[in-house]
Parts: sequence; structure tokens; C-alpha cells
Amino acid sequence: MHHLWAFLIGIGVGFLGGLFGKGGSAIATPLLSLAGYPGFIAVASPLPATIPGTLIASWEYWRFHLLDWQIVGWSVVVGIPATIVGSLLTKFTGARPLLLVTGILVLGFGLTFLLSPRERKNSVSSPPPLPGPRPSYWRIRLALIATAVGIISGLLANAGGFLLAPAYARFLKVPLKKSFACSLAVSAILAVPGTLVHAYLGHISWAVTGLMALGSVPFSFLGARIAIRTKASRLERIYGVVLTVLGAYFLYQL
Repeated sequence: MHHLWAFLIGIGVGFLGGLFGKGGSAIATPLLSLAGYPGFIAVASPLPATIPGTLIASWEYWRFHLLDWQIVGWSVVVGIPATIVGSLLTKFTGARPLLLVTGILVLGFGLTFLLSPRERKNSVSSPPPLPGPRPSYWRIRLALIATAVGIISGLLANAGGFLLAPAYARFLKVPLKKSFACSLAVSAILAVPGTLVHAYLGHISWAVTGLMALGSVPFSFLGARIAIRTKASRLERIYGVVLTVLGAYFLYQL
């Protein structure tokens, strides 16, 4: 029965990941815990399971010209060492203060999308946005985002997409669908060093990982297709609700 739950959780996490530009391991961990999996298995096993699904969803966004390779490249260069540092720090730090900060950030992002939307309301699904001017000091902003999210993702054994996408949208002024696309691509790459470290530490159950990946891959693709074809203004409102609920749930669990 445990293994069936892992497969079903993979389906749900994959769909939400493709829809909202996140790997999904942050959602999978509490669900696996509720299904009865022990601590480190629930924390670390979803991380490698998200990689194939996020890559497939990223490819779908790339087909619609929504990937910004400069953002992806800079995020990876800065984020990989930060993720390794965060993963190694798990031996010495507690996760509770970091979960508190993460919950506050996710809740705050969700409220800003609801109360101060940026996407224009159109009667039809919006086309891929044209490249616009970068905000001032955008590389410094991007480096700070990648460093912070990399450390957090390493500590919490997730790919960081639940923070990357809203941070790109708010701090770099990137359109929402492009933020999702970049977040997915970066999350897939940042999951690799974290996976290697946690595998070395013996935290991963590869049976759970395989079942989750089996469920997540086709539904990540489906989620990405739906997001691309949804009006940006509507997607922003839905995303705001999801982040607000997720942030409130994080805080409630503490």
C-alpha cells in the first residue's frame, strides 16, 4: 500500500510541478510522511524523482519560446555550489527555522500575486512575451536569488522551484509563464547535486523515487501544456491562491 501511495503522490506532484513551475518535492515530503514513510526517506527520496518530470515540462515550455537561457545559466552557476553547501549543512543545522522563513516567504509571495497582480487581463490566452528591458542590477538580484534558494533547497532536500518561480516574477519582473519555465529548468539541474549528497548520506529510497517518477513524468507534461494554454491573468490568480495555501500550510505544520 505504501508503494501505491508513492505512485499516486508522484502523479499529483508532477501535475502541479508542470502547472506551476516547481519540482514538487516540497509538497511530496509531507504527503509521504502522512503515508507512513520515515523522516529522511520522505525528505530526500522525492528529490531525484522530480528530475525527469521537470526536464520534460521544461522542454514543453521551451517549444513555446518561454525559456530565458541567461536566467537559467546564471541561476545554475550560482545555485549549484549553494545547493551543495546547503546539503552538507544538514548534518549540523535544524530545519525548523528555515521552514519558518520559507513558509513566510511563500505566503508573502502568494499574497502579492493575489493583491497586486502584474499580468494583464486578456480575453484570450496570452502569446509568449517579447523580451523586455532587464531591471537594474538584475545579475546581482539573480545571484542573490540563486544563492538563497540554493542553500534552502540543499537544506530541505528539494529543488527550490516553489521559491524560484515567484522570486523571478517579483524581483526580476519576469512574466509568470517565463518564470515557470526558467524555474523548472533550474530546478531540474539543482536537484542533481542535492541528490548526490543525500544519496551518499543514505537518505534516499530508490524504490520510492522510481515509483514517484513513474507517476510524475506524464503528468508534468500535462501540467505544463495546461499552463501554457491558460490566460496569464487567470494563471496568476490561481498561482497566488496555491502559494498562499502552501505557505499557510508550512507555517501551520511548525
